[in-house]
Amino acid sequence: MSKEILESVRRNIRLRGYSMGTEKTYINWIRRFLYFTSSESPENVNPQRIGEYLSYLANERHVSINTQKVVLNALVFYFEKFLKCEVGNLGFTLATRQRYLPTVLTVEEVKSILDQLEGRNRLIIELMYGSGLRVSEALAIRIQDIDIKRGALTIRDAKGRKDRQTLLSNKAGERLQTQIDHALRVQSRDTEKGVGTSMNPSLVLKYPKAPFSPAWAYLFPSSKWCAHPLTGELVRHHLHHSVVRKFLKIAVKKAGITNKRVTTHTFRHSFATHLMAQGTDIRTVQELLGHNDVSTTQIYTHVLGRHYSGATSPADLL
Repeated sequence: MSKEILESVRRNIRLRGYSMGTEKTYINWIRRFLYFTSSESPENVNPQRIGEYLSYLANERHVSINTQKVVLNALVFYFEKFLKCEVGNLGFTLATRQRYLPTVLTVEEVKSILDQLEGRNRLIIELMYGSGLRVSEALAIRIQDIDIKRGALTIRDAKGRKDRQTLLSNKAGERLQTQIDHALRVQSRDTEKGVGTSMNPSLVLKYPKAPFSPAWAYLFPSSKWCAHPLTGELVRHHLHHSVVRKFLKIAVKKAGITNKRVTTHTFRHSFATHLMAQGTDIRTVQELLGHNDVSTTQIYTHVLGRHYSGATSPADLL
């Protein structure tokens, strides 16, 4: 019975246009919740069981506060959007998340990591650092999103289902053009075999020829074809994020950086911090990063050790 319920939930999520990542996460946690309440019929579970489940995750499974919030969102969707049942007061309060300062690399450290890379791999890191991208955004770039002449890069359907424009480094120009040429050759060979670029089925209905159009080709195509998760059709998707994490780990080790935990997101943090250190105003950085609230961007003023008001340590005046 729960399998039928989950399939119905999946169809409901897709009907609302949620991302594949959100779909997988929601289905995963709804499945776990239904298993937790397996003694009851899925349609008749009391919404108050959400509070019990969150308490179980916090106290028995020791999940993070962020995970608790994701679970809450998934279960609220299940009850309110799918079952049309008001959740109301759960009698559960999420713990306040501790504020962590992000890890930021110096310019020299970024350069030392880049020096360990070449070709496609170097370009990916250059784009994440030079344009302030999440790894998912860098890998999802399509040819039409790149404007080398204007030095601009369009990020589509990013976190929060928003589009934005950001900077494009001039230094990436030659490597970028080489990668564009490679991506177009890959797509040309695929087209000859009747295989198109991975796209949302609704877009394909609107633009039937788009999967074979150079404009829609991924800048970083995967090495193999795969079945589209929604249609089952054979397509070529972009590189998987695990590829980036693997080569980055090796590059960081070769660069001799042992005092910092470097992840793909570290380059986005470094982009923002270095821009603000140059005097870029916080609102501009907010727009480039795609943050909804300036308070999210404001964390980088603390990384700098000063606020945008220009305050400095009194010891510097001695």
